[in-house]
Amino acid sequence: MKLSHEVKRKIIQIAAFGFSNSYLGNLASGRLYQGKWKNFCNPGMNCYSCPAARFACPIGAMEAVSTKPGSAVGFYALGFVLAIGVIFGRAICGFVCPFGLIQELLYKISSVKKRIYKPLTYIKYALLVIFVFLMPALVVNKYGIGAPSFCKYICPVGTIEGGIPLLLTIPSLRTMLGKLFTVKAAILVGTIISCVICNRFFCKVMCPLGALYGLLNKISIYSMKHDAEKCISCGKCSDVCPMDTDPVTKPNSPECIRCGRCVHACPTCALRQDFK
Repeated sequence: MKLSHEVKRKIIQIAAFGFSNSYLGNLASGRLYQGKWKNFCNPGMNCYSCPAARFACPIGAMEAVSTKPGSAVGFYALGFVLAIGVIFGRAICGFVCPFGLIQELLYKISSVKKRIYKPLTYIKYALLVIFVFLMPALVVNKYGIGAPSFCKYICPVGTIEGGIPLLLTIPSLRTMLGKLFTVKAAILVGTIISCVICNRFFCKVMCPLGALYGLLNKISIYSMKHDAEKCISCGKCSDVCPMDTDPVTKPNSPECIRCGRCVHACPTCALRQDFK
């Protein structure tokens, strides 16, 4: 039996999620994996503090560039993300991001479905600049060290993958809960509800990693091509796009996650994705 493109993509997503979070036994104890794999960044959003996590969080590692100027770890992470982005663009979001899979599963929950108000998609760029690069450099303690601001104050991925599992397994942590966790829990609840209503809400509005990959979409080696001669302007490609883009007018939009749904929906094969 021939598998559809979406089934193949889902298999890749599940495999990537499993490889990224392969230490499931740690969930019962709240112990974090600290082996050699943690020296490497996950190409997608996955919390370092998740007990099951194999890799480091790319955003948390990148923030080290600002929190600790000259940090080899931070510059390695930034270089890694830029290299991945130049090669694949946001195809990482569509195929291997662990939180991308979670969002797609949330969207399957029966509810009213809405599209994102377009200007909201620019919020993720502000989060990237302000919380990942500026605040860690400018808001520092008496030792001149800044906090990883996005991870500390906003990231719902860290709350659901790291914060909640650790609170469930380590009772002493519950005594230290304060206003910050209440705020982050509220952000998580809002994100989950929004992901149920809006397809990939976090990707579209809040993800600083997706923002960085999106900026590289136009120059990435793996890209989308549109053949105007074959196109019949039927609109089927934009109808199936989970990111609400039009592959005809903007085949390499910063919002495109290269999921391939539009390519396989096109009746005339006017769209294709491959390496330049």
